[in-house]
Amino acid sequence: MVSNIVNKKPALPKSSRRARRRPSSSEIVASHLSARVRKLREQRGWSLETLSAACGVSRAMLSQIERGQVNPTLAVTFNIARAFEMSIGELVEMPGLTSSIQVIRAGDRAYDFRGDKDCRVRTLSPLNLEKDVEFYEVRLARGGVLRSAAHFTGTREFLAVQSGRVRIESGEDHEELGPGDSVSYRADVRHAIVNIGEGDAVVFLVDIYR
Repeated sequence: MVSNIVNKKPALPKSSRRARRRPSSSEIVASHLSARVRKLREQRGWSLETLSAACGVSRAMLSQIERGQVNPTLAVTFNIARAFEMSIGELVEMPGLTSSIQVIRAGDRAYDFRGDKDCRVRTLSPLNLEKDVEFYEVRLARGGVLRSAAHFTGTREFLAVQSGRVRIESGEDHEELGPGDSVSYRADVRHAIVNIGEGDAVVFLVDIYR
């Protein structure tokens, strides 16, 4: 007689059956940054109040960053790095990061460097590469201007216009560009990107340090 009993493997808990989401590169960097900021602060014997005074970021925000509760914007990260007298790349440097793919999602506010009614700048390059190259998306409202002081000696910028019309100023030189145009120019002198069109302008910008 054939038994009707079938040996079944016990069902896995639902939590075990769900595929675990792999952390994004920005989440990995944010987690590393929280521990890095706390370590650097404690090495210097600084309180949160001392670091806050040095970088201009509130004590409450710094506390949240160190606990990994918030993902700081690029501007906040820049101010913290400056307080420690290092670049952003040095602050977020991750020797153990082995993945060959680092993704920055469109909605990741941590990479917004500047955002106001005239100009929005968003970095498109991983923060740990900041010492070598910087890649930005720049959106300028009508009449908007992005002016920059001279960068390190030998720095050049490469720019491509996606939409709108802009004027590039580098020292005493200037050129006007339209959609599809690209240009390279010295960035170790005062320079600017000026929207001269009737609507918004979008450009992609690469800084290379030498």
